[in-house]
Amino acid sequence: MIIEPRMRGFICLTAHPKGAEQNVKNQIEYIKSKGAIAGAKKVLVIGASTGFGLASRITSAFGSDAATIGVFFEKPPVEGKTASPGWYNSAAFEAEAHKAGLYAKSINGDAFSNEIKRETLDLIKADLGQVDLVIYSLASPVRTNPNTGVLHRSVLKPIGQTFTNKTVDFHTGNVTEVSIAPANEEDIENTVAVMGGEDWAMWIDALKNENLLAEGAATVAYSYIGPALTEAVYRKGTIGRAKDHLEATAFTITDNLKSIGGKAYVSVNKALVTQASSAIPVIPLYISLLYKIMKEEGIHEGCIEQIQRLFQDRLYNGSEVPVDEKGRIRIDDWEMRDDVQAKVAELWKEAATETLPTIGDLAGYRNDFLNLFGFEFAGVDYKAEANEVVTIDSIK
Repeated sequence: MIIEPRMRGFICLTAHPKGAEQNVKNQIEYIKSKGAIAGAKKVLVIGASTGFGLASRITSAFGSDAATIGVFFEKPPVEGKTASPGWYNSAAFEAEAHKAGLYAKSINGDAFSNEIKRETLDLIKADLGQVDLVIYSLASPVRTNPNTGVLHRSVLKPIGQTFTNKTVDFHTGNVTEVSIAPANEEDIENTVAVMGGEDWAMWIDALKNENLLAEGAATVAYSYIGPALTEAVYRKGTIGRAKDHLEATAFTITDNLKSIGGKAYVSVNKALVTQASSAIPVIPLYISLLYKIMKEEGIHEGCIEQIQRLFQDRLYNGSEVPVDEKGRIRIDDWEMRDDVQAKVAELWKEAATETLPTIGDLAGYRNDFLNLFGFEFAGVDYKAEANEVVTIDSIK
């Protein structure tokens, strides 16, 4: 079938297998070009199919020759209907890893569930014995607690008062004002239950209890802080409470891992175009202004550049892992530079439908969004028929 992007709001309903393959190959080539990383050799990535999780799996495999197990929850294809993009990404990753002689297996299912945890533990036990790095990169709007059976839904809301600011529809370029009503206590609790650190701790407990973590094993979860511009709706809102919980959980996990000399870290990463961030009011406008500035300064990074720098310069730099006063790794350092944020704040005042094409990088935003679904990659013939039914080697 000929596959084209089909949009509904902030979601693309189709994904392109050849584009996803090109996306993975581009990231692999970037990692190879940067040289070897003295990193972990047996790596579990929870949330491995897109974004930072996929970049972590690629960096581990092709930067450190690591064996990787990836856990994700993706929709497989059926004839006449494409898979979700992460399925195609994972199929391409496994194919390339196997070509390179690297161990790579994947598990598709709800990582919050006890069943998928059990399946993963059994696979590690059978094939790898232990892992020395666990990446936790889950992004989901809902979570069923496996112990209580309660379904929690996260919300993006400010706390205390209504938030009003500019936003942009990145499809049309229209800049408008948006208002978001404040959260109640139940909203906050649900968001923390979905996006906080509880499930991360459950994974590490399960691995440690079955002696599946190697001596000195590390685990890393990903977070975001962002600028003053988005603070009220993001870092000081419901999601911020969840991120606070995630960051506090790192200390709890580190205490738990003392007996094996292990450590948990939270890495604060840069603002990037994702399905989730595209749906957050204010963020697409902020990112389009930020990208314009960072590209002009020569310091723009996508997922793979961020994670390569995290692994090479922070996690596996041959000495102590540098952290901030709250114990976090800061790989958002270039985004949060004073000069960059001062320029964003100035441009924000000017941002309007008429000015954005000049002062922002909305075209770059749109391109990055389409890339998430395998579209707009150079070297892919999008007018040609593509086979939508792609299998993942290790998933039968």
